[in-house]
Amino acid sequence: MKFEGHPEGEEEICRTIEVVSSPAPVVCGLKSVPAADDDCNGENPYIPPLNFSLVDNGIFRSGFPDSANFSFLQTLGLRSIICLCPEPYPAAYMEFIKSNGIKLFQFGIEGYKEPFVNIPEDTIREALKVVLDIRNHPVLIHCKRGKHRTGCLVGCLRKLQRWCLTSVFDEYQRFAAAKARVSDQRFMELFDVSSLKHMPLTFSCSRSDCECCCIRVKDDLKY
Repeated sequence: MKFEGHPEGEEEICRTIEVVSSPAPVVCGLKSVPAADDDCNGENPYIPPLNFSLVDNGIFRSGFPDSANFSFLQTLGLRSIICLCPEPYPAAYMEFIKSNGIKLFQFGIEGYKEPFVNIPEDTIREALKVVLDIRNHPVLIHCKRGKHRTGCLVGCLRKLQRWCLTSVFDEYQRFAAAKARVSDQRFMELFDVSSLKHMPLTFSCSRSDCECCCIRVKDDLKY
């Protein structure tokens, strides 16, 4: 196990834990899944985490995974997990990471409720650098519920992908639903991506034309 800390005197933004192991072979980003006949008692054990979804090629998002989700996560062939919660990772989860050779990037962002809002812009920016590095793909981004902290990080990624704000907010609201926060959307609107524009988006399958994104979202809302 390898732990990367920070030089003395510097504030810790991210805790990185890398477990050296030999994960099973991966084909096209997904590991082979046994046939239904191999399932225990004929039941399918592949249960995705709360609010699980594909963000882009090699990037996934969800709420905090449970042990019941481990079999499903193994099919993703994950190289990295980005945790946006400050609490220590449970021992059972660390064992899962160890056995699958996954690197954990932990950015401790405290949960919050309006009007007491403090989204650390520097932390989101550092987390984005991890997301943009394809050497970390496939990567899973998660917080507790996969709504607010995860939504803010994904929203800032969308800005870097040149999505218009209409599309960014629509995606955020799809996951946050009745829990959507004006403060989160304000944060995404004001987030400055200029310092990250030099980083390649070789994994991205998104459109560069913002107007097309807006048209696509409007069409989706008709149905």
